[in-house]
Amino acid sequence: MASISQSLLVLVLATFLTFMVPSNAHLSANFYDKVCPKALPIIRSVVQRAISREQRIGASLLRLHFHDCFVNGCDGSVLLDDTRNFTGEKTALPNLNSIRGFEVVDEIKEAVDKACKGHVVSCADILATAARDSVAILGGRNLWYSVLLGRRDARTASKDAANTNLPAPFFSFSQLLRSFKSHGMNLKDLVALSGGHTIGFARCSTFRDRIYNDTNINPTFAASLRRTCPRVGGDSNLAPLDPTPENVDTSYFKELLCKKGLLHSDQELYKGDDSESDKLVKLYSMNPFAFANDFKASMIKMGNLKPLTGRKGEIRRNCRRVN
Repeated sequence: MASISQSLLVLVLATFLTFMVPSNAHLSANFYDKVCPKALPIIRSVVQRAISREQRIGASLLRLHFHDCFVNGCDGSVLLDDTRNFTGEKTALPNLNSIRGFEVVDEIKEAVDKACKGHVVSCADILATAARDSVAILGGRNLWYSVLLGRRDARTASKDAANTNLPAPFFSFSQLLRSFKSHGMNLKDLVALSGGHTIGFARCSTFRDRIYNDTNINPTFAASLRRTCPRVGGDSNLAPLDPTPENVDTSYFKELLCKKGLLHSDQELYKGDDSESDKLVKLYSMNPFAFANDFKASMIKMGNLKPLTGRKGEIRRNCRRVN
């Protein structure tokens, strides 16, 4: 009888804990309202300071979130340094000498941990919030949206997964769409999120082949870029992704209409054949509100890719290392 009573007690406790700490809880916009209401304002203030120091960092923070979510979900794995147990994502080909902004993430983490008097805010949530804040700071109130929060941090990372799952700048349209669909995203998500290239710069090594070999490119535009990006050398030389790389606007889409997409993958979204992709590029080029609304919806959708919640993962003390 005693053993039966103990078994029942264990079952009741297990059931109670399951309800108290759900293993796959939903993300919510008010996740930190009670546990640390200062968290989101502090993240925004640190991002604002970082952008004031260097406006390019806004694009870098946005890209970090994207490169995190497309590799095994939005779990902060992109931030992890290599260990004896795994090789992280930082040295994967799409990330090597490319992703940046880790020091700003460290700065945010230190500030929120101090304000929250403990390790309450996950690194994955920091990435999601910093991306939103960057876009809103550089693009205005129309680009602000409520970030869904409650992600936890991964305890591992995968260089192989990063090499496999991140779309490359040389991808064709079909490869791009296939990549997005593999993550549950659709054509509208592809075009809208590509609009993130309205800010930031790209390295010569990512667009060299386009400016010397592509035919779907404005010849004057290609010639001007060749001065920045020679056939040999200068791999790290930078060119803006659109003419206004420090403002979130619709210039990126207007440039595609003129065959002035910097990356091959950019121009693949518009070929002048009146496809659904072409129609979206035209719409966004003329209607900044349509772009803002679709971009925000796609960012929220992307941010919900396979998050770790409940008892899964952890809240890292240091975003670069597992606890």
